[in-house]
Amino acid sequence: MDGMSSEAAAMRPSAPAQGRRPWVAAADVFIGRLVEIPAAILVLAEVAILFAGIAARYVFHTPLVWSDELASILFLWLAMLGAVVAFRRGEHMRMTAFVNRASPATRAFLDMLAVSAALAFLLMILMPGWEYATEEQYVSTPALEISNAWRAAALPVGTALMIALALLRLIERAGWRTTLKAVGLVAAGVAILAALQPVLATLGNANLAIFFVGIVALCVFAGVPIAFSFGLATYGYLALTTSTPMMVVVGRMDEGMSHLILLAVPLFVFLGLLIEMTGMAQRMVAFLASLLGHVRGGLSYVLIGAMYLVSGISGAKAADMAAVAPVLFPEMRKRGADEGDLVALLSATGAQTETIPPSLVLITIGSVTGVSITALFTGGLLPGLVLALMLCVVVWRRYRGESLHGVQRAPGREILRTLVIALPALALPFVIRAAVVEGIATATEVSTIGIVYSVLVGLLIYRRFDWRRLGPMLVDTACLSGSILLIIGAATAMAWALTQSGFSTQLAHLMASVPGGAVTFMAVSIVVFVVLGSVLEGIPAIVLFGPLLFPIAREVGIHEVHYAMVVILAMGIGLFAPPFGVGYYAACAIGRVAPDKGIRPIMGYLVSIAVGLLVVAAIPWLSTGFLR
Repeated sequence: MDGMSSEAAAMRPSAPAQGRRPWVAAADVFIGRLVEIPAAILVLAEVAILFAGIAARYVFHTPLVWSDELASILFLWLAMLGAVVAFRRGEHMRMTAFVNRASPATRAFLDMLAVSAALAFLLMILMPGWEYATEEQYVSTPALEISNAWRAAALPVGTALMIALALLRLIERAGWRTTLKAVGLVAAGVAILAALQPVLATLGNANLAIFFVGIVALCVFAGVPIAFSFGLATYGYLALTTSTPMMVVVGRMDEGMSHLILLAVPLFVFLGLLIEMTGMAQRMVAFLASLLGHVRGGLSYVLIGAMYLVSGISGAKAADMAAVAPVLFPEMRKRGADEGDLVALLSATGAQTETIPPSLVLITIGSVTGVSITALFTGGLLPGLVLALMLCVVVWRRYRGESLHGVQRAPGREILRTLVIALPALALPFVIRAAVVEGIATATEVSTIGIVYSVLVGLLIYRRFDWRRLGPMLVDTACLSGSILLIIGAATAMAWALTQSGFSTQLAHLMASVPGGAVTFMAVSIVVFVVLGSVLEGIPAIVLFGPLLFPIAREVGIHEVHYAMVVILAMGIGLFAPPFGVGYYAACAIGRVAPDKGIRPIMGYLVSIAVGLLVVAAIPWLSTGFLR
């Protein structure tokens, strides 16, 4: 929501109107099958290719020189087909705080407006995408020696499929008047901006505020998916205020989406789904419950500990919460726990575990700033533990008067039995981290070790592996990954446009000139990233501002790993803080609790996390003490 994350909540559009046209339904199903089957196959292919590369290099000492290249080619197709699946399901990440408060008629209009805005951007980049793929035919890949057009063709193909789906949505949903109003409003907005092009060309950097603040904010708050909001602003800025060829927009999107380190996104998402399906998460939670279930607030401590452990496996906050909440919430409700407090604590643990590897935000920071992924993985453990302890203090205060009538302490034999059962599952985080630290696999490849390990544990030890769920899990992986990667691609294009405008230089000068040096810079960064986390979410905020602010942090003497931990935790607070934090609404959906019930209880947890963040910011050793 790792990972809308994700680690982010996605909202589906309004239900189709009654009397849906049969040919529209048939076309929708056809496109769904056309895209979902190849997307699922691509996820499996990536796992096989990367694991084969590990085996060839580490076991047989004969590296496959073509494995990374082939994985990169397939990755762009996986990203674009996944984006198409997300578009069809209405699961591209969007902010719906205002949309959900509107009347049904207004909500239907805003849904159509979101589809119309997305369609406008897709139509704008269709021809540049085709030109980009055509130009790439003259480039040959170094290892496989095939035309790079085979990879670049994913962009226009995915764009064309999303255009078809957008047209189907406009036909099938709401009334024709509502649809015409939405399409007309978007068309009018584009026409007005085009007519004002001579004026905009004279405004200089004021255009940055118009496009990257005004248009982005307008689109985001109107419920337009974040990726398309970024894309519209970037395309409009470059097309109307510069002489940059629009093919550059597609090229920058390609660059952002196909960075090989980001292949960890779909693979860790799939791993998170696997550990839930194989029962590994359930065994971990059962062991923790046997240890602490008899103390006041014991299951709340278990929830905090379980999220800490599971976050070290899946990398996606939505997957973490989905693995833990269904196991713990029923028993906690039986003990009389307040539903609002349950979802508040679940949200708070989501923010607390943002730094625990292999967080998708950590991987993104490494990919866009050049900071060592291994160093980020090592540095994230203690900050997460500090925040966990702060949450435990709040749990202790709230539950110190809890009645334990009827709750029995688990005997030592029962604790030992659940430990033995949980050992294969508890070992997974250590297997993953050891593989990275010892150099057996890269941060991208290591997820395949976890996948193979989980499959073997599910088949041979826990005897719980539902083959019928495998297909839907692969499609879900592609869907979530596509929505995340499209945001990264659009945000990369926006970051490039901001850099070309000279904004990065001006921002660097402004931030570097703030009096107080490192302390003031860190304080300002915390405030900024709390706001960015609530509006943009972690991944797009990092893609946009990471390359700009991390060099400044180095200049003022802040260790880049320390700065990364503070930034991530600040964004986590914003991501899970109501009323704007979409992570909070994801937790409510997973816990099946009305959002209004958790707003008051979560405030205490957020305050404790904020205190923990200040501790982490003030003590760099917590982030850098174990770096080599």
